[in-house]
Amino acid sequence: MKGIELSERFYLEYGEPMLQESFPSLMPLIAVGLAGSGSECFGYDDGISRDHDFEAGFCIFIPDEDVIDSRTCFALERAYSKLPKEFMGVKRSVIDPVGGNRHGVIRMSDFFKSKVGSQDGELSLKDWFFIPEQSAAEATNGKVFFDGLGKFTAIRERLAYMPEDARLKKLAGNLLLMGQSGQYNYGRCIARGETAAAQLAMAEFVKSALNTVFMLNKRYTPYYKWSFRALRELTTLSELSEPLEYLISSGNTPELSAKKQRAVESIISDIVLVLKEQGLTDFEGNEAEGHAYSVNGRIVDHEVRNLHILYAV
Repeated sequence: MKGIELSERFYLEYGEPMLQESFPSLMPLIAVGLAGSGSECFGYDDGISRDHDFEAGFCIFIPDEDVIDSRTCFALERAYSKLPKEFMGVKRSVIDPVGGNRHGVIRMSDFFKSKVGSQDGELSLKDWFFIPEQSAAEATNGKVFFDGLGKFTAIRERLAYMPEDARLKKLAGNLLLMGQSGQYNYGRCIARGETAAAQLAMAEFVKSALNTVFMLNKRYTPYYKWSFRALRELTTLSELSEPLEYLISSGNTPELSAKKQRAVESIISDIVLVLKEQGLTDFEGNEAEGHAYSVNGRIVDHEVRNLHILYAV
């Protein structure tokens, strides 16, 4: 059973009755669910995931102290800590009586501040350039089981994806890095016999290509260890998973390096097709750098458009 399903069942069987019986007046003010850090919040948990931070638990997201004071918050924490210590064969954490930072009672404002730097999800265009996408993904992942106030869900909807100009700026920067690393520097490193540097260049290409594909899907790039798994689930360009994995898992002999350079060109060709389908480039050719500047030219905000093309990456 996946962690998010375990969490919801635990809430419905024990958490919801506790809240309705002991805190009925709070029900219209709180949200309950599972979101944030941890593979279970993305649905990526497996047997290996259970070696740490895995338990039958859920989050009770509450408003600020002007709505729910600290005394009531403490009573809610105590009630949560008294829920069964084991559920469906999975033990709850005994390290923290209120569930730790991942579970238990959490102020909504604290949760979103820790993820995106804003308590209510209101961000300027430039703010988006300094938020790690994996953090934005953690602010919007998981599942909300109940939201009496609707505020928690509204903030998550506000953060569902970055503004278009932010996407274009990041997209332009990643395309430029793809060209520099995969189409230019990789070959030069090979020619000099610098195979370690060549592999670093290829890793840079793959990282930038992953970011590009996620942006073309309007999805946040998750934490790196889940990036390929998430890539395989995307609607657009998920088929690039295999060639991208090949690029960072193969050697750099003369024969392999030539094959890898052909793979780079093929990957860029596939990405360019989607760029054109989305109306993001009118550059002709397969040079990623040319498409990078074409994408950058479509940014509406003139100040952001005139920032260095690598400003957001």
